[in-house]
Amino acid sequence: MRRHSYRDRLTSPLPGPRDFVKIMREGGFRGSTANADRIPVMRTGLPPLPPGAASWTWIGHASYLVRIGGLCVLTDPVWSARIPGTPPRLTPPGLPWNDLPPIDAVVISHDHYDHLDAPTLRRLPRSTPILVGAGLGRWFRLRGFHAVTELEWWEHTEIAGVRFDFTPTHHWSRRGLFDTCASLWGGWVITAPDGTRTYHAGDSGYGHRFVEVGERYPGIGVAMMPIGAYEPRWFMRYVHMTPAESVRAVADLGAHTMACMHWGTFVLTKEPVDEPLQLVRKEWAAAGGDPANLWSLAVGETRSLGAGDE
Repeated sequence: MRRHSYRDRLTSPLPGPRDFVKIMREGGFRGSTANADRIPVMRTGLPPLPPGAASWTWIGHASYLVRIGGLCVLTDPVWSARIPGTPPRLTPPGLPWNDLPPIDAVVISHDHYDHLDAPTLRRLPRSTPILVGAGLGRWFRLRGFHAVTELEWWEHTEIAGVRFDFTPTHHWSRRGLFDTCASLWGGWVITAPDGTRTYHAGDSGYGHRFVEVGERYPGIGVAMMPIGAYEPRWFMRYVHMTPAESVRAVADLGAHTMACMHWGTFVLTKEPVDEPLQLVRKEWAAAGGDPANLWSLAVGETRSLGAGDE
C-alpha cells in the first residue's frame, strides 16, 4: 500500500548522508553525562487534585500526566528504561506505572521513538482513546487499539467536554526505513470546559508556527516546551529548539507559564545533560519573565493551578 507523504509540510530540508558523515567525524551525538546527578528528581507520588484545579506532572522527556477538565491525559508516554539507539535513561519515570490513575486519553505528537514508545503503549487498555496526527492511526489499530482518532493540523476532537486541537510544529516524522514523513507531526492544545488551556509542543524547531498557534488559541495557561537536544546547532536547529528559542516561542504563543520538558531523560545530542536547565533559567530571567512562571520541574514533580490562578 502506497503511503501518503507530508513532506510538503516541512519548513527545512531533512539531513542527508553527508550530514550524518560529518556529525560522526565530529564525535557523534552523545553529550557529557558527568553532571547527571544534578538533574532534579522528586518521586514523591501524585498529590490529590483540589476541586476545579488542573495539574501537570513531569514524567520525564516529553511525557506529562495532565489532569484537566476531569480527565487524566498522558502526553507522549515513555516509561521504558531505554529506547532504540540511545543509552539507558538517566532518570526514572516520575511516577511508577502502577501509580497512575485511570487514563482517559493519550496524545502523541509524532512517531519518533522517544515520543512513541511501543513497550509503554502495550501497557494501556486497548479501549484507551488515542489521539494522533494524520497517517499514524494505522500503527495503533494494528496493535489492537480501537478508539483512535487521527487529526490534520487545526482539526479537533472532544472527550467528555475537553477539546483537543492538533497544531503545526517545525519537525518531521519517521518510524522505519521507508516511512519518512508518512504521518503528520504536531503539538496539542487542550482546553477544558472552564476555559483552562494548555499546550504540548511535542518536538519542534523555532519558527512562525508558534505565533499562528497563539493567535488561534489565545489564553494558553501552561505551555509544555522542549528545552533539550539542540547540539550541534548546524544539525539540530531546524527540528529542536535551544532554551532561548523555547522562551521566545512561549512569548509567541502568549502563554502565561512555561513547563520544561525534553531534557534530563535520554542522551540524544551533544550538549551536557544538565545544560538545558541552567540555560533556560538564565534565558527566562533575561527575557524579564517572572520566576514563578517558569516551571523547571524535577522529574516526578507536580504543579497545580486552580480556577482564576492563570
